[in-house]
Amino acid sequence: MNMPSNTLLEVDRLAVEFRTRGGTVRALENVSLALAEGETVGLVGESGSGKSVLSFAAMGIQDAAARITAGAIRFAGQDLLAKKGAAMKALRGREMAMIFQNPRVALNPIRQVGRQIEDVLARHTDLLPAARRARAIECLAEVRIPDPERRYAAYPFELSGGMCQRVMIAIALACKPRLLIADEPTTGLDVTTQAAIMRLVRELSAERRMATLLITHDLGMAREYCDRIAVMHAGHIVEVGPTEALFAAPRHPYTERLIAATPVGAASLAELAAIDGNLPDLRRNDLPACRFAERCPRRGAECERPLALAPADGASATHLIACHRPLTAAATEARHAAFA
Repeated sequence: MNMPSNTLLEVDRLAVEFRTRGGTVRALENVSLALAEGETVGLVGESGSGKSVLSFAAMGIQDAAARITAGAIRFAGQDLLAKKGAAMKALRGREMAMIFQNPRVALNPIRQVGRQIEDVLARHTDLLPAARRARAIECLAEVRIPDPERRYAAYPFELSGGMCQRVMIAIALACKPRLLIADEPTTGLDVTTQAAIMRLVRELSAERRMATLLITHDLGMAREYCDRIAVMHAGHIVEVGPTEALFAAPRHPYTERLIAATPVGAASLAELAAIDGNLPDLRRNDLPACRFAERCPRRGAECERPLALAPADGASATHLIACHRPLTAAATEARHAAFA
């Protein structure tokens, strides 16, 4: 994969597996993805596709049962897989930050939210206590929390879900990182709060030229806020492309089915189309080269051959698919006019 000169995060042919009592789970295989400075990339796919596994591997916080068996992860030219212990901790929070799915679980329930922001500042800056407190209040103000001086002393249980999520964003952005990974940042929030949170993330990303990886099940949200979309299925990235091009004319059969299963425009529930079958058991030793093959109506003998991301026929060089029998643009454009 050719990397632009301003690439900040590069995942190159990454493979991750988990050793369990039931066997080895091959959670990621040959995964490649890049984020440029100031770019927002959406990572979408069904639950169990490997989206969070990829983000945890990039942050160096994967489960103890996880093992990276191949590939590389580079941040600003640095080999993250070579960094251990203190070296990786020095990057997390300062250069790279993450917003987790459930803020009430991620936040310390018995520590004031302002103090939790100060904890990050104490680790990664030389600010004195008074300056750390002032900066923590400033961080709360930056995420549009009203009366930040008073909220500084609040505990998570005293705040709404939306407020807790804003506190999580304040913690993540306290040291002005260059990379933000947002893992389902609006889970459990009402639609109005979701929109406010996403507008906030977009504004801060644009203001700071921060690269953002947005992990979400919500394709409508991904379309509205992301520059590019990467589609994952069963540990593979099957399609990557500019947002408008991908939604207007998806080229991978899985991407098309994923969009068809998403409510858009004035579509009724009767018009939604479920994706046949289930994700394959990733403990199997006979997984096909294309892990979508057993669910795919276009499956052919060639689908047993190894495959990799490559430019789609008739599309731009930035629209990549991993499929031996891709859909043509003409076949999909009409069916996805609601996204165009």
